Amino acid sequence: MNDPKSRLIVALDVAGRREALAAVRRLSGHVGYFKIGLELFTREGPGLVEEIRDTGEKIFLDLKLHDIPNTVAGAMRSACALGIDMITVHASGGTAMLEAACAQARESAAPPLVLAVTALTSLSEADMNRFGVQGSMDEWVGRLARTAYEAGVRGLVASAREIPMLRRTMDPQLRLVIPGIRPAGVAAQDQARTATPYEAIRAGASFLVVGRPIMQAGDPAAAADAATAEIARALGS
Repeated sequence: MNDPKSRLIVALDVAGRREALAAVRRLSGHVGYFKIGLELFTREGPGLVEEIRDTGEKIFLDLKLHDIPNTVAGAMRSACALGIDMITVHASGGTAMLEAACAQARESAAPPLVLAVTALTSLSEADMNRFGVQGSMDEWVGRLARTAYEAGVRGLVASAREIPMLRRTMDPQLRLVIPGIRPAGVAAQDQARTATPYEAIRAGASFLVVGRPIMQAGDPAAAADAATAEIARALGS
Protein backbone atom coordinates (compact mmCIF):
# COMPACT_ATOMS: atom_id res chain seq x y z
CA MET A 1 0.00 0.00 0.00
CA ASN A 2 3.04 2.30 0.19
CA ASP A 3 3.42 2.22 -3.60
CA PRO A 4 1.00 4.84 -5.01
CA LYS A 5 0.24 2.81 -8.12
CA SER A 6 -0.85 -0.16 -5.98
CA ARG A 7 -3.85 1.96 -4.97
CA LEU A 8 -4.98 2.60 -8.54
CA ILE A 9 -7.59 0.31 -10.10
CA VAL A 10 -8.33 0.76 -13.78
CA ALA A 11 -11.77 -0.23 -15.02
CA LEU A 12 -11.55 -2.18 -18.27
CA ASP A 13 -14.65 -0.54 -19.73
CA VAL A 14 -14.12 -1.90 -23.24
CA ALA A 15 -16.15 -3.91 -25.71
CA GLY A 16 -14.30 -7.20 -25.73
CA ARG A 17 -11.28 -9.43 -25.19
CA ARG A 18 -8.95 -7.89 -27.76
CA GLU A 19 -9.43 -4.36 -26.44
CA ALA A 20 -9.11 -5.54 -22.83
CA LEU A 21 -5.84 -7.39 -23.41
CA ALA A 22 -4.42 -4.44 -25.34
CA ALA A 23 -5.26 -2.15 -22.42
CA VAL A 24 -3.63 -4.55 -19.96
CA ARG A 25 -0.46 -4.59 -22.06
CA ARG A 26 -0.38 -0.78 -22.28
CA LEU A 27 -1.03 -0.25 -18.58
CA SER A 28 0.97 -3.11 -17.05
CA GLY A 29 3.33 -1.63 -14.49
CA HIS A 30 1.37 1.62 -14.30
CA VAL A 31 -1.58 0.44 -12.15
CA GLY A 32 -2.25 -1.91 -9.28
CA TYR A 33 -5.40 -3.73 -10.41
CA PHE A 34 -7.61 -4.23 -13.44
CA LYS A 35 -11.36 -4.17 -12.89
CA ILE A 36 -13.58 -6.43 -14.96
CA GLY A 37 -17.20 -5.35 -14.75
CA LEU A 38 -20.56 -6.65 -15.88
CA GLU A 39 -20.35 -5.66 -19.54
CA LEU A 40 -16.97 -7.24 -20.21
CA PHE A 41 -17.58 -10.32 -18.07
CA THR A 42 -20.96 -10.94 -19.70
CA ARG A 43 -19.38 -10.76 -23.15
CA GLU A 44 -16.15 -12.67 -22.55
CA GLY A 45 -16.79 -14.79 -19.45
CA PRO A 46 -14.34 -16.45 -17.05
CA GLY A 47 -11.81 -17.18 -19.79
CA LEU A 48 -10.75 -13.54 -19.99
CA VAL A 49 -10.37 -13.33 -16.21
CA GLU A 50 -8.03 -16.32 -16.30
CA GLU A 51 -6.13 -14.93 -19.27
CA ILE A 52 -5.42 -11.64 -17.51
CA ARG A 53 -4.65 -13.39 -14.23
CA ASP A 54 -2.10 -15.57 -16.01
CA THR A 55 -0.17 -12.43 -17.00
CA GLY A 56 0.45 -11.83 -13.30
CA GLU A 57 -1.89 -8.86 -12.98
CA LYS A 58 -4.28 -8.42 -10.05
CA ILE A 59 -7.98 -8.61 -10.83
CA PHE A 60 -10.99 -6.87 -9.29
CA LEU A 61 -14.11 -8.73 -10.44
CA ASP A 62 -16.91 -6.20 -10.13
CA LEU A 63 -20.09 -8.26 -10.48
CA LYS A 64 -22.06 -6.70 -7.60
CA LEU A 65 -23.58 -10.03 -6.59
CA HIS A 66 -27.12 -9.60 -5.27
CA ASP A 67 -29.39 -12.61 -4.92
CA ILE A 68 -30.57 -15.11 -2.34
CA PRO A 69 -27.77 -16.36 -0.03
CA ASN A 70 -27.41 -19.81 -1.63
CA THR A 71 -27.11 -18.36 -5.14
CA VAL A 72 -24.57 -15.76 -4.08
CA ALA A 73 -22.52 -18.40 -2.25
CA GLY A 74 -22.42 -20.49 -5.41
CA ALA A 75 -21.43 -17.53 -7.56
CA MET A 76 -18.73 -16.61 -5.05
CA ARG A 77 -17.36 -20.16 -5.15
CA SER A 78 -17.10 -20.01 -8.93
CA ALA A 79 -15.52 -16.56 -8.90
CA CYS A 80 -12.93 -17.47 -6.29
CA ALA A 81 -11.83 -20.43 -8.41
CA LEU A 82 -10.69 -17.91 -11.04
CA GLY A 83 -7.96 -16.55 -8.74
CA ILE A 84 -9.35 -13.04 -8.37
CA ASP A 85 -8.13 -10.52 -5.80
CA MET A 86 -11.30 -8.49 -5.13
CA ILE A 87 -15.00 -9.03 -5.75
CA THR A 88 -18.14 -6.99 -5.08
CA VAL A 89 -21.48 -7.84 -3.53
CA HIS A 90 -24.37 -5.47 -2.81
CA ALA A 91 -24.65 -4.47 0.85
CA SER A 92 -28.40 -4.11 0.33
CA GLY A 93 -28.60 -7.88 -0.17
CA GLY A 94 -28.86 -8.21 3.59
CA THR A 95 -27.06 -9.96 6.42
CA ALA A 96 -27.67 -13.57 5.41
CA MET A 97 -26.47 -12.98 1.85
CA LEU A 98 -23.37 -11.10 3.00
CA GLU A 99 -22.50 -13.78 5.54
CA ALA A 100 -22.86 -16.48 2.87
CA ALA A 101 -20.59 -14.55 0.49
CA CYS A 102 -17.89 -14.03 3.12
CA ALA A 103 -18.03 -17.63 4.32
CA GLN A 104 -17.62 -18.95 0.80
CA ALA A 105 -14.74 -16.56 0.08
CA ARG A 106 -12.91 -17.70 3.23
CA GLU A 107 -13.12 -21.31 2.06
CA SER A 108 -11.24 -20.59 -1.17
CA ALA A 109 -7.53 -21.34 -1.56
CA ALA A 110 -6.68 -17.64 -1.86
CA PRO A 111 -9.57 -15.61 -0.42
CA PRO A 112 -10.25 -12.36 -2.29
CA LEU A 113 -11.17 -9.13 -0.56
CA VAL A 114 -14.98 -9.06 -0.49
CA LEU A 115 -16.25 -5.53 -1.05
CA ALA A 116 -19.80 -4.49 -0.21
CA VAL A 117 -21.24 -1.84 -2.51
CA THR A 118 -23.17 0.72 -0.48
CA ALA A 119 -24.85 3.33 -2.69
CA LEU A 120 -23.88 3.49 -6.35
CA THR A 121 -21.98 6.67 -7.22
CA SER A 122 -24.54 7.40 -9.94
CA LEU A 123 -27.26 7.81 -7.27
CA SER A 124 -28.16 11.18 -5.81
CA GLU A 125 -29.96 11.84 -2.54
CA ALA A 126 -33.10 12.59 -4.55
CA ASP A 127 -32.90 9.10 -6.09
CA MET A 128 -32.52 7.58 -2.65
CA ASN A 129 -35.56 9.45 -1.34
CA ARG A 130 -37.63 8.23 -4.30
CA PHE A 131 -36.83 4.67 -3.15
CA GLY A 132 -38.42 5.52 0.18
CA VAL A 133 -35.13 5.76 2.07
CA GLN A 134 -35.40 8.54 4.63
CA GLY A 135 -32.52 10.67 5.88
CA SER A 136 -29.28 11.72 4.26
CA MET A 137 -27.01 9.79 1.92
CA ASP A 138 -24.44 9.55 4.73
CA GLU A 139 -27.01 7.94 7.01
CA TRP A 140 -28.04 5.39 4.37
CA VAL A 141 -24.45 4.51 3.45
CA GLY A 142 -23.59 4.25 7.15
CA ARG A 143 -26.42 1.77 7.77
CA LEU A 144 -25.39 -0.36 4.81
CA ALA A 145 -21.73 -0.22 5.89
CA ARG A 146 -22.50 -1.38 9.43
CA THR A 147 -24.68 -4.22 8.15
CA ALA A 148 -21.86 -5.38 5.86
CA TYR A 149 -19.18 -5.11 8.54
CA GLU A 150 -21.25 -7.05 11.08
CA ALA A 151 -21.68 -9.80 8.45
CA GLY A 152 -17.90 -10.14 8.08
CA VAL A 153 -17.17 -7.85 5.13
CA ARG A 154 -13.89 -5.97 5.46
CA GLY A 155 -14.06 -3.73 2.40
CA LEU A 156 -16.59 -1.21 1.13
CA VAL A 157 -17.34 0.58 -2.11
CA ALA A 158 -18.65 4.10 -1.56
CA SER A 159 -18.29 7.55 -3.02
CA ALA A 160 -15.59 9.96 -1.87
CA ARG A 161 -18.22 12.09 -0.17
CA GLU A 162 -18.89 9.34 2.37
CA ILE A 163 -15.22 8.70 3.23
CA PRO A 164 -15.07 11.13 6.20
CA MET A 165 -18.17 9.59 7.79
CA LEU A 166 -16.90 6.03 7.24
CA ARG A 167 -13.45 6.82 8.60
CA ARG A 168 -15.03 8.51 11.62
CA THR A 169 -17.49 5.72 12.45
CA MET A 170 -16.02 2.43 11.16
CA ASP A 171 -13.02 0.18 11.85
CA PRO A 172 -9.90 2.08 10.69
CA GLN A 173 -8.62 -1.12 9.06
CA LEU A 174 -11.63 -1.26 6.73
CA ARG A 175 -10.57 -0.98 3.09
CA LEU A 176 -12.41 1.72 1.17
CA VAL A 177 -12.57 1.39 -2.62
CA ILE A 178 -13.73 4.63 -4.20
CA PRO A 179 -15.14 4.85 -7.75
CA GLY A 180 -16.34 8.00 -9.47
CA ILE A 181 -12.80 9.36 -9.54
CA ARG A 182 -12.29 12.19 -12.01
CA PRO A 183 -8.94 13.98 -12.30
CA ALA A 184 -9.11 17.75 -12.10
CA GLY A 185 -10.67 19.23 -15.25
CA VAL A 186 -12.41 15.99 -16.32
CA ALA A 187 -16.21 15.98 -16.69
CA ALA A 188 -18.27 13.99 -14.17
CA GLN A 189 -20.25 12.28 -17.01
CA ASP A 190 -22.90 9.98 -15.43
CA GLN A 191 -21.40 10.06 -11.94
CA ALA A 192 -23.28 12.11 -9.36
CA ARG A 193 -20.74 11.94 -6.49
CA THR A 194 -17.17 12.38 -7.71
CA ALA A 195 -13.72 13.45 -6.44
CA THR A 196 -10.18 13.89 -7.74
CA PRO A 197 -7.52 11.31 -6.86
CA TYR A 198 -5.86 13.79 -4.52
CA GLU A 199 -9.11 14.60 -2.69
CA ALA A 200 -10.10 10.95 -2.26
CA ILE A 201 -6.75 9.76 -0.92
CA ARG A 202 -6.47 12.73 1.43
CA ALA A 203 -9.95 11.90 2.76
CA GLY A 204 -8.90 8.33 3.55
CA ALA A 205 -9.51 6.16 0.47
CA SER A 206 -7.61 2.87 0.28
CA PHE A 207 -8.05 2.32 -3.47
CA LEU A 208 -9.34 4.44 -6.34
CA VAL A 209 -11.22 3.20 -9.40
CA VAL A 210 -10.65 5.16 -12.59
CA GLY A 211 -12.19 4.12 -15.90
CA ARG A 212 -12.92 6.43 -18.81
CA PRO A 213 -10.45 9.21 -17.88
CA ILE A 214 -7.64 6.67 -18.37
CA MET A 215 -9.12 4.25 -20.89
CA GLN A 216 -10.28 7.01 -23.27
CA ALA A 217 -7.15 9.14 -22.94
CA GLY A 218 -4.89 9.63 -25.93
CA ASP A 219 -2.08 8.10 -23.86
CA PRO A 220 -3.64 5.80 -21.20
CA ALA A 221 -0.29 5.08 -19.52
CA ALA A 222 0.43 8.78 -19.13
CA ALA A 223 -3.07 9.35 -17.75
CA ALA A 224 -2.54 6.54 -15.24
CA ASP A 225 0.81 8.03 -14.24
CA ALA A 226 -0.85 11.41 -13.72
CA ALA A 227 -3.42 9.82 -11.40
CA THR A 228 -0.63 8.01 -9.54
CA ALA A 229 1.22 11.31 -9.16
CA GLU A 230 -1.87 12.82 -7.53
CA ILE A 231 -2.07 9.81 -5.19
CA ALA A 232 1.61 10.20 -4.28
CA ARG A 233 1.13 13.91 -3.60
CA ALA A 234 -1.82 13.16 -1.32
CA LEU A 235 0.09 10.46 0.57
CA GLY A 236 3.04 12.77 1.05
CA SER A 237 1.10 15.83 2.20
